[in-house]
Amino acid sequence: MITITTNASMLGRNTFGIDVKANIFCEYNSIEGLKMILTNELIEGRKHQIWNIGQGSNILFSGDFDGIILHGNIKGIDIIDENDSGVTLRVGAGEIWDEVVEWAVSNEFYGAENLSAIPGETGAAAVQNIGAYGAEFGNLVDYVEVLNTGTLETETIAKSDCRYGYRDSIFKHHPAKLSYIVTAVVIKLSKQKSFNLEYGNVKAALEGKEITIANVRNAIVDIRASKLPDWTKTGNAGSFFKNPVISTEQFEDIKAKYPNIPSYKVAGDDGKVKVPAGWLIENCGLKGFRLGGAQVYEKQCLVLVNAGNASPKDIVELSDIVIRTVKEKFDIEISPEVNIL
Repeated sequence: MITITTNASMLGRNTFGIDVKANIFCEYNSIEGLKMILTNELIEGRKHQIWNIGQGSNILFSGDFDGIILHGNIKGIDIIDENDSGVTLRVGAGEIWDEVVEWAVSNEFYGAENLSAIPGETGAAAVQNIGAYGAEFGNLVDYVEVLNTGTLETETIAKSDCRYGYRDSIFKHHPAKLSYIVTAVVIKLSKQKSFNLEYGNVKAALEGKEITIANVRNAIVDIRASKLPDWTKTGNAGSFFKNPVISTEQFEDIKAKYPNIPSYKVAGDDGKVKVPAGWLIENCGLKGFRLGGAQVYEKQCLVLVNAGNASPKDIVELSDIVIRTVKEKFDIEISPEVNIL
């Protein structure tokens, strides 16, 4: 089944709650349906104007979109391989990621629990390489199934070819972002009890409780709820900015002036340090700062929110102010994690 709508409202298609329109909006629930859309006379020849979205949880429309928005509803969670140590799952790109995590936790399959309560769909998680509390989606991936929009053939992209990095993958860069639409993701989870509790305050949240996969998930869900706004009530796209990675030398210079600046080691690179963007923004005095209907969230400065009928311009301009202010005070470049369309 497919649907094709012209002059379509995107109000319910982005978690910022921005009321804009797309020239064409299409939905599909199978690879064959996606092929039908791509060969439709309204679409064919305009593939450079296509953007395939998930739940709209990591995008900001900067205005009406003069192009084609696709959304897939390809579902399914299937065990395609299993042994005593672990399982391999094939997950449809349209599956809500947190529901996949919940399913894995209920079956005591380990590895995804630290990625609990991150909004969005599984296909988008593979594109964005979502991460939280010391875990990254890319570490779970075995391979990604895609449709090549040029050849209309299905392809398999091995994990090693996905070029996963911090909130990054091959699917975010030209020409792959125009050539590939993710249709399913194959991930590996463990049956062996193993936890990553060292990041943030996860361990503290579990104090006095039995360390089980269900309790770890519940702790992370509670922590996220205490820090991040519910997008169904307050429009937002989660973390708006990436945490910048700087040289050790620059970090030591800043630390001499600001001894309480937090930091995290960058795996595999002793010469680099990751600094929380939220801390930088807060220490620029921007907590709660508002521009029109857009605001720096008071509980977590990494988040920009639609505080009330924000226009795309409000959010874009607020983002620019934050980036410029951090640069002026700390000489650190921060950049959006959110895709701005």
